[in-house]
Amino acid sequence: MLVNLKSAFVARGIKQVDLALSLKISPSVLSEIINGRRQPSPSLRARIAHELRADEGWLFAAFTRIPGPAIEARPESLAAG
Repeated sequence: MLVNLKSAFVARGIKQVDLALSLKISPSVLSEIINGRRQPSPSLRARIAHELRADEGWLFAAFTRIPGPAIEARPESLAAG
């Protein structure tokens, strides 16, 4: 899933169907792009980035996991205290 792409239009209060219509693509095509089942052409990537006023590289960055906060190990002498 392209988390940044989804986050960008949600943060702007744009519905997925409205974004698709403004791009002149079907909502199902946009859904397939967001869910990683379809690769958009370079020109469509640029149009999406322009429409959302966001960096294309950031929008289409794929994450395999979202990292959580780092937890540091405490020395035994501090853990007992």
